[in-house]
Amino acid sequence: MPKTPVLTARKVEKILKKHGFIVKRQTGSHCTFHQSETHKTTVVPIHSGDLAIGTLKSIIKQAGLTVKDFSK
Repeated sequence: MPKTPVLTARKVEKILKKHGFIVKRQTGSHCTFHQSETHKTTVVPIHSGDLAIGTLKSIIKQAGLTVKDFSK
C-alpha cells in the first residue's frame, strides 16, 4: 500500500474535481464535494497549510478513491 502523501486542501480539491466531484456548497471554511454518478459526498476543510494525515485518509475513504489516486 502506498504511503499517504502530504497535501494542501487546494491540491485535494483539484484531485477531487479531476475525479468528477463538484462543489455542492461551502459553509465557512469547509467545502462539500459531491459526485452524482457514485452518490459519494465528502467535506474538505479549506485551511492554510497541509491537511492532517487522518483527515486526508478520511476524505479518501469517503470519496471512494484510493491513496494511489492522490499520489499521482
